[in-house]
Amino acid sequence: MENQNSDTLRPDEIERYRRHILLPEIGGQGQQKLKSARVLVIGAGGLGAPILEYLAAAGVGTIGIVDDDRVSLSNLQRQVIHDTGTIGEMKTRSAREAIARLNPNTRVMDFEERFSAEWAQMHLSRFRLLIDGSDNFDTRYAAADAAEAARIPLVTGAVGRFDGSLTVLKPYEAGEDGDLNPTYRDLFPEQPPEGLIPACAETGVVGALTGVIGTLMAMEAIKLVTGIGEPLVRRLLLYDGLATRFDVIKYKRRAKRTATE
Repeated sequence: MENQNSDTLRPDEIERYRRHILLPEIGGQGQQKLKSARVLVIGAGGLGAPILEYLAAAGVGTIGIVDDDRVSLSNLQRQVIHDTGTIGEMKTRSAREAIARLNPNTRVMDFEERFSAEWAQMHLSRFRLLIDGSDNFDTRYAAADAAEAARIPLVTGAVGRFDGSLTVLKPYEAGEDGDLNPTYRDLFPEQPPEGLIPACAETGVVGALTGVIGTLMAMEAIKLVTGIGEPLVRRLLLYDGLATRFDVIKYKRRAKRTATE
């Protein structure tokens, strides 16, 4: 996604990322792409915590975090980037400090705001990949629309009590069949009425579940940045934590269109 010849790796970075560089699929060029990548993560909560930690550990050069919430005691059961000492702090600040301890090479841009269409118009152009770890449909739809308009990939995920899902959206590109890839609304045509799907504060959620889905989202981001593997475009990955089962559902654009239309 970024110029592979930019951001030459220093000797200490070569040592830090040696296990990546040993992989033929990534190598030195892939690690340079990670170093020059600019990724925006919506939310520093249950999903955002493992996403941020693994992207920073992987050597992503610039990570943006947008979140307007503060750390509370009830967050710590799943939002592992925060700790008891950061209760009351803005989540963006707590996450930035944790990332600095983990990998000082990663630059963090924190925004103590709620993601919205208006916010995206002002700031999203600074980034080349969007990851949505939010917990509400308003933000999910806004993120999908903003990423499509900016023509950048979107990794989006969600969790329930014991289950989760994720997919990758690139609706501005066509697949091998010549048809444009699906949008978020092809997968979820209409936003559920407010209150129909209760929040985890009302129903509960297993903390480790957010780690499973968030880590998978980070993996998809690394694939997108380095250009390896097959991202979850046109596929929705479902995880049932109680049954320990993964399923994949294929989906497509509802209206047949081509990239030239």
